[in-house]
Amino acid sequence: MHISSSRFWQIAAAVPLATVAVSSSAQPVIAFDQQETGTWSFHHEDVLGTSLEIKVQASTLAEAQRAEAAALAIFDKDNAILSTWRPESEVSRWARTRFEPVAVSPELYDVLSQFDHWRKRTGGALDASVEAATRLWNNATAEGRVPDEHEIAMTVEAIQQPHWSLDAEHRTATRLSDVPLALASFTKSYITSRAADAALKAGAAGVMLNVGGDVIVRGALTQKVAIANPAAAAENDRPLDSVVVRDRAVATSGSYRRGFELATAIKANTPQFSHLIDPRTAQPANHVLSSTVIAQDAVTAGALATAFSILPIEESRRLAASHPNTQYLLVLANGEQITSNDWPQSSGLLQVAYHLPPAPVALQAANGQWNPAFELGIDLNLPRIQDARYRRPYVAVWVEDADHYPVRTLALWTQNPRWLNELKQWYRDDQVRSLAEGTDVSRTVSSATRAPGHYTLTWDGKDNEGKPVKAGKYTICIEASREHGGYDLQRHELDFNGKAQQVALPEAKELGATTLDYHKR
Repeated sequence: MHISSSRFWQIAAAVPLATVAVSSSAQPVIAFDQQETGTWSFHHEDVLGTSLEIKVQASTLAEAQRAEAAALAIFDKDNAILSTWRPESEVSRWARTRFEPVAVSPELYDVLSQFDHWRKRTGGALDASVEAATRLWNNATAEGRVPDEHEIAMTVEAIQQPHWSLDAEHRTATRLSDVPLALASFTKSYITSRAADAALKAGAAGVMLNVGGDVIVRGALTQKVAIANPAAAAENDRPLDSVVVRDRAVATSGSYRRGFELATAIKANTPQFSHLIDPRTAQPANHVLSSTVIAQDAVTAGALATAFSILPIEESRRLAASHPNTQYLLVLANGEQITSNDWPQSSGLLQVAYHLPPAPVALQAANGQWNPAFELGIDLNLPRIQDARYRRPYVAVWVEDADHYPVRTLALWTQNPRWLNELKQWYRDDQVRSLAEGTDVSRTVSSATRAPGHYTLTWDGKDNEGKPVKAGKYTICIEASREHGGYDLQRHELDFNGKAQQVALPEAKELGATTLDYHKR
């Protein structure tokens, strides 16, 4: 629930999918094969502060658009009520009051009531006033220190007091403290659930909503959801597991990618403290690397995912047992994986580890092959472009040898394979490779387009078949093409000879700052 990075959920439809990629003010561009599939996809940016993907199962495009509009209307309406980032929102205005009953909307009353429910159900592991502890750790680590015992004790005391009271008969809420409140992650699940219901009510046969990592699937739609490996850092790393869901919600919370770091690096390997804080102790919760929960509704999935990242394991097991039809996957900080007895069967879970493994022993390049002690890291940015007709770009990242033969495609971010030829250079190169090898790599490496943001890829020195390449010079190619937008191609040759090197590529309109980092693992 707290993890909402753009890479966390890699979502693949269980049926062929045609795409309509739109911004909030743009008219969709229709692919010719959409009427054959009956499934439409829409993308929007800056929805609840993140990216939104909507998939709709409907008889016609017009029905799909009505469902999309109904879902968006809920996002807009509820955000105006529940956003703590907007000073004019209802919740912000209410939060500024003190000790007076305020008549509130059904939505705000419902959120506050459900927070009370989950605070009690989790024994205080979920508490909106944990924001006080978050601010304490933010401020202290920015000063290069950790909070002292007195600061921790004062914060715990502040959290444990009551912060509001509710009157169901008159539907009023009374603010009882000055302690700051954080409602955003909880309300995101709440709003997403209501938006899915609105889409179905508007005529959709099935709907999937992915709001920055909160996923809910309703109606006649089956969705495959790949769960990222919490020990991995790159977009193209193999996912930890995948599940197929229908009429369910999936949420993940974790402590592994965000956290508080000391502002001054006092020594090497300065520790990072989890951004997930136990409200009962005001201390970061580091024992669980990630918690994934599948439940019948988004609020339950999100609340339990957060609680399971904070509670001791046995308490999490008991809490899960009290919620029928709830499944979970926990990855502990030591790499141990714990699943509920009914966790969906899959091809098997990857073994992961939170702590960095020891340095490889005596890894040597043999017979002129790639040195296995090294890898290439690619950090790239997709810039946010102020354009009312913004479409997410198609992006390809691949490696060419000295003969300009594409030995490895690292990433292929698309929506509809029909338009792969818009990636002109990658498409030409891959057509040559396909003729020579008789294979279609796009079926195995392609995935959904990405929102503006920062992404990381790695190359382990292997070709498309998983065989090590020879040491020597290779060209890293990065291509981006956007409908109603620009086109950029970046190429840079590196000598992969076992000597570390780092190169910063110039920024372009469609491709922001990019760094190539050839280094020891």
